Amino acid sequence: MKRILIINTGGTIGMVKTKEGYKPDGKSFSNLLKSMDVLNAEGMPFWDLVELEKLLDSSNMTVAEWNKIGKLIADAYDNYDGFVVLHGTDTMAYTASALSFMLEHISKPVILTGSQIPLCEIRSDGRDNIITSLLIAASDIVHEVCIYFGGKLFRGNRAIKYSSEGLIAFVSPNYPVLAEAGISISYNRAYLREKDTEGFCYVPFENVPIGVIKVFPGIQFELFESIMTERLKGIVIETFGTGNIPGYDGALLPIIEKAFANGTIVTVCSQCPQGSVMLGEYETSMALKNAGAVSGLDITTEAAVAKLYYLFSKGYSTDKIKYLMGKNLCGEMKDDNDAADPEKLI
Repeated sequence: MKRILIINTGGTIGMVKTKEGYKPDGKSFSNLLKSMDVLNAEGMPFWDLVELEKLLDSSNMTVAEWNKIGKLIADAYDNYDGFVVLHGTDTMAYTASALSFMLEHISKPVILTGSQIPLCEIRSDGRDNIITSLLIAASDIVHEVCIYFGGKLFRGNRAIKYSSEGLIAFVSPNYPVLAEAGISISYNRAYLREKDTEGFCYVPFENVPIGVIKVFPGIQFELFESIMTERLKGIVIETFGTGNIPGYDGALLPIIEKAFANGTIVTVCSQCPQGSVMLGEYETSMALKNAGAVSGLDITTEAAVAKLYYLFSKGYSTDKIKYLMGKNLCGEMKDDNDAADPEKLI
C-alpha cells in the first residue's frame, strides 16, 4: 500500500465558521478527516497528517512558510511515496512554484490542493479535491509539483488562480492540463515530467528583497526610482502584450539602467495570461531589451518571483542568474534556444 503524507498549512478547506468569519482550526479539521470513511476505503493509500505549527490563511504565506513546507517534505521524503499539501487558494500558485524550485530533482508527486468552500460545509468541493489528490499522489505516474483543483491537474509552476468564486479556481494558460478527473483519471502523459534520476535536494530560500511592478497607462516611472537600490535583488515587470511599455520620452530607461548598475535582475512578464514576451518585437519593448532586461517568455509572475528567490538562494553570480532566468529549469517556461552559451557563465 502506498504511503502519502498530508501536510495541512491552513486555508479555506480546513476552516470553521466563527463570529469573526471563517478561521483555520486544526483539531476540527483533523477530526473531520478521520470521520471520512472514504479516506480509509479499499483502494485508497495509507495517509498520515501533519500540520504547520500555525495554520494560515494563505494571504499570510511568506518565504519562511515555503521553507517549512519544503523541509517537511524533505525530512519525510524517504518514508512516503507522495505528498498532498492542503493550502489556501489565494497564494497556492506561488507556493507550488516555490516548491517546484526548492525541491530539486524531485521524483515523487507533491500535489497542492484546497477548496473554495470549507470541508465542514455541505457543498464543499474539498472532498473530491482531497480524495483525488491522494489517488494521484499514489499513482506512480506523476513525478513533480502540481496543483489539483476542480477536476484538473496542473503543473504547479504553470498555474494561476483564475476565479475567487468559481469551483474551477485555477487555469494553466500556457501549458496543457496534466490530467482530468472524470469517471476515471485521464493523464496527459506526453506533458508530464519524466522521473528525475538525479539525487533529490532541498534548497531553502533566502528572503532576498524582490519586487513586482505592474505597468499601467499613465504610470509615473520616476516614483519607482527610489526603490532601485543595491538592496533590491530582483524585480519582475508586468508589461503590456509581448513586453511593451509606454515610451514617455524614455522615462523608464534610466531607472532600468540604474537597477542593472546596482546588480538588480529585471525580468519581464506579460500581463496577458496567455502568450509570450518577445522583447524587441515592437519599438515599445526595445528599450527594455537594450537595457538588458530578461525576457520571461511565457513564465507566470508567480513562477518568476519564486525562480528569483531560488537562484539568489543558490548563491549564483548576477550574470548566471540573469542567464538562468531566461532558461527553462523545471518546466516553468518554454525552452529558449537563442540564449548565450551557458558554459561562459557557469
